[in-house]
Amino acid sequence: MRDTYHEDLDALGGRLVEMTRLARHAIARATTALLDADLSAAQEVISGDEAINLLDDEIERSAFDLMARQQPVAQDLRVIITALHMGGDLERMGDHAVHLAKVARRRHPDSAIPPELRSTVLEMGHQAELLVIKAGEVISNRDADTALELDSDDDRMDKLRRKLLKRILDPSWSHGVEATMDVTLVGRFYERFGDHAVHVADNLVYMVTGEKPKDYEPEA
Repeated sequence: MRDTYHEDLDALGGRLVEMTRLARHAIARATTALLDADLSAAQEVISGDEAINLLDDEIERSAFDLMARQQPVAQDLRVIITALHMGGDLERMGDHAVHLAKVARRRHPDSAIPPELRSTVLEMGHQAELLVIKAGEVISNRDADTALELDSDDDRMDKLRRKLLKRILDPSWSHGVEATMDVTLVGRFYERFGDHAVHVADNLVYMVTGEKPKDYEPEA
């Protein structure tokens, strides 16, 4: 019985890692949809979000079942509770990829991103992928020390968003209201995607150490 219990606990981590894989694919395809006005990529992201939602539902059902049947305490309870939080963050990361895809779909057959901002948005897409890849690695390895790095990794995303905003506020901006709204939303969705990756990492630190990230000191 206890072997099955621990297999069920491990399965929570496996589902979370799979969610990071799906979220990475979603954000990569959403970036393609934005930059290339690729309608099929946008539709792929939108329809593919159901798989992320289903995994989040599975984590929730499994977590509540484990709490009801096993009455876990201490570290096992932390694993279950933080898995619920991480699943929620990863589900919202998928939602933000969907929001980006819908911006692309709304502007098709044109690109929602003006030419001078394409390189910045491409870099935001790459940064989002790096963040979710790292989130998957720290979940898989239960690596609290590496998890702490995501907060500083996310600083790059914040700088890129500020770069977008600086450009659309410049007096020389000439792309009109629709493009201004699109770029503003795109920057926000990428930023929030990164924020949720940081939340995942913060919860991993608590899962492994029982301490909040601000209180945890990595070993020298």
